Amino acid sequence: MGMDRVLCTYESLDEAFQIGKETYQGQQYSHIYFARLHLMRTLLYSLVPHWKPNSPVCTVLGLEEGKECVIVGTLYKHMKLKPCILDEYSKQRSAVPLVKPHNFVHPDDHLILEDESGRVKLGGNLISPSVYVTGNVVSLYGKEAGAGEFLVQEVLEAGLPPQIELPLKSREDKYLVLVSGLSIGSSNSNPLQFQLLIDHITGHLGDEKEQSIASQIVRVVIAGNSVEIPSGLLNGQNLSSKDLSRMAEPIRELDILLNQIAASLPLDIMPGTSDPSNFSLPQQPLHRCLFPGSSAYNTFRSCTNPHCFELDNIRFLGTSGQNVDDLEKYSDAKDKLEFMERTLRWRHLAPTAPNTLGCYPYTDRDPFFIESCPHVYFIGNQDKYDTRVIKGSEGQLVRLICVPKFSETGVAVMLNLRDLECHALSFGTQFSS
Repeated sequence: MGMDRVLCTYESLDEAFQIGKETYQGQQYSHIYFARLHLMRTLLYSLVPHWKPNSPVCTVLGLEEGKECVIVGTLYKHMKLKPCILDEYSKQRSAVPLVKPHNFVHPDDHLILEDESGRVKLGGNLISPSVYVTGNVVSLYGKEAGAGEFLVQEVLEAGLPPQIELPLKSREDKYLVLVSGLSIGSSNSNPLQFQLLIDHITGHLGDEKEQSIASQIVRVVIAGNSVEIPSGLLNGQNLSSKDLSRMAEPIRELDILLNQIAASLPLDIMPGTSDPSNFSLPQQPLHRCLFPGSSAYNTFRSCTNPHCFELDNIRFLGTSGQNVDDLEKYSDAKDKLEFMERTLRWRHLAPTAPNTLGCYPYTDRDPFFIESCPHVYFIGNQDKYDTRVIKGSEGQLVRLICVPKFSETGVAVMLNLRDLECHALSFGTQFSS
């Protein structure tokens, strides 16, 4: 079938997430907090003159009782319910039920602000502990009340980062397909469902109209959790050759499926929690040798998680979902999109790393700082498809997308580069019994 595909420029911006020249020398995680505080403080200080033109800026140590001032520091959230690794080793069997709640927020949580000089407890009801997490850097205006508490009167966050100008609207439709959570190898993954998606995007399915839309798909991005290795196998024992092949089976199946996509259009694959990659963020690209078939194509790209790239000068930023899933455990929001919006307004992709989210112990930089605002920001492996557009104070527009787990929902997402509109592609294969 001679289908002519629409072309599109692509540039990978994953360099910041590649752990190449970094060397691990037993360094502590405190370095990344220092790097973050230094970076964010410079930024917040530059915003203070517009925000509070006549207020002095103090350090925690320099606070004087009753004197109004601005302080900038890293928040630490004291959480009653946060699980502590030491609890597992405690001798006394506690009477507290060891139920693992999905969220550790409690009404008694309180915030502490710290900088290099010291820490101070925050009071007042203007800064809500349920919104923030340990690791956020903010600017606060208020005064020290008695009892060594800082009474917060106003909060200033970094706000959406500057955004490169959106290219002029092109006249033609071009689509990006986002899919995640294929979970090949798990009991609820349906290979037929993924095959339908592949046939659809490669133009082997549907009438002429559908095929013409398929020819406008310029790229597919797979956002994590593509395979699920049978859990019983990874228990530290030496694997028999039968088990080894069982373990490789899902990856082999994935390669065969990706082969079909790579043969007809460009494909980015990001690692997720269940994929054979390093556990901590930023996750490094899945090794090409896992994909002997697909990696032979120059259309196949194995990428980092988080993944940043540009298509026709439209900036994309996405993760396989870990950053937002972790925020959901330690703070409250009405939906996943609100968590996503917060990370942009805080200018930080993963504020809970390295506290509760695994991350590489960087010494001199924090790769999760968001320097440039994306036009499209997506997270994979969510329970349902959801999207909205948010606006920054300088006219930035960002399309937020929650990409659902394909193995559970049969839903992929199609985004039109022409106007950043998107819709769900649904592949149901439930046969009535």
